[in-house]
Amino acid sequence: MFFKNINTYYMRNLCLIFLLLPLISFAQSVKGTFSPTEDFTYAFLYKATPEGADYIDRGKLDGSGSFEIKLDSTLKPGIYKIVYAVPPEENNFDFIYDGKETVAFNFSYENGVEFKASEENKLWNSYLKSMNMVNQTISNYYSKENTDKAGFKAIFKVAKDTQTAYEESADGKLVSEFIVANRPYIPTKFENLSTYSKNLKSNFLEQIDFGNPLLQSSTFLVDRVNTYVFDMVQNANNKTYKLHVDDIANAIKDEDITIKISLLSIVWQRFVTMENHELANYIADNYLMDLAKTSENKVLEQTLISYKNTAIGAKAPNFEISLEEKTTNLYQLKNAEHYLLIFWSSGCGHCLEELPKVKDLVASIPNLKVIAFGLEDDEKDWEKEIKNYPNFIHAIGLGKWNNQTVQTYGIAATPTYFILNENKVITAKPYDYEELEVVLNRL
Repeated sequence: MFFKNINTYYMRNLCLIFLLLPLISFAQSVKGTFSPTEDFTYAFLYKATPEGADYIDRGKLDGSGSFEIKLDSTLKPGIYKIVYAVPPEENNFDFIYDGKETVAFNFSYENGVEFKASEENKLWNSYLKSMNMVNQTISNYYSKENTDKAGFKAIFKVAKDTQTAYEESADGKLVSEFIVANRPYIPTKFENLSTYSKNLKSNFLEQIDFGNPLLQSSTFLVDRVNTYVFDMVQNANNKTYKLHVDDIANAIKDEDITIKISLLSIVWQRFVTMENHELANYIADNYLMDLAKTSENKVLEQTLISYKNTAIGAKAPNFEISLEEKTTNLYQLKNAEHYLLIFWSSGCGHCLEELPKVKDLVASIPNLKVIAFGLEDDEKDWEKEIKNYPNFIHAIGLGKWNNQTVQTYGIAATPTYFILNENKVITAKPYDYEELEVVLNRL
């Protein structure tokens, strides 16, 4: 009877433990509802880090557009990310997880994300809305060329009181890091628009600790840097852009090399997209190249070199060409006002579709020569294909993507097009055949 009672006791407790284990291991969750339902299928959860993001789990949306992902109790507090569509870099949002709260939200393209549960995230969203209202009031005040000092004082008292109240509410929470970093400039006496704008800009980065891992893991620093470089002045020119880039680079300590590389690379890429070659190369020459070498980031170093080599206005890098069984090179080609340089491959189906179109297109363009550089593993298929283009000047790059010329030009896809003038200076870099057609018709 004694052993029977003992066994019954342990069995009951074991059952209780098994019942409680799921509650202990998965005490919280992240859940949400997406609308309209038909636009979404899965929600992917990632843990954000200063270096990127680590996949955690995914939740399939049900018929009402809802999902729930249980959070393992071993997950550490920090910044997490929900990806809801492709491309992932454009269709995601961050949220704070403190290790204690369930996070619940509603999401739509029209309204963005609205948090229903999680004091951390609700407080941050409330703070942003409140500060947007304060900033709108300040904007309205200055737009009327107002000189009412009493009104000025009242507006900025509201700004200061709002910031203080939220900092107090966030005390002890992760969101405090963001609210403090976003602390606005508050004038101590009346300032006209010009003075206020100048002081707002000079204080814009003052509260930010670029070495803070929590800020590094979120989009906060990226948004802040982009705002400072591109939005803090009207009618920006390259001189102003350079000063803004210098300010950002000087604001980030050298020991924070990872985030410094990341943020300056993002700014560099934006100037590349804007086709502002002067600024892209300014960032590379003055900051990124040295940072790439210091961190032994060979990929970044080669990317910067390739971009500079092939920027519009740069002389195209030279390479050897076999012409009429003689060895020559790009620079020695003569008797043409323009050159079309195509990087292609005999194993690229897209190239084999476009090259016949290019052949027909250039047939009616005088003073243009086509140089077709093949990325190949061997010569067999290449020799067969080039017979279809007897009027092209052909060169081969064995080793394909590892070929030195291919790497020097930074070729990442085929076909890739360059337009050169008679001096072999790059005058255009058409993105695709359609753009190439437009550029060539203008010659």
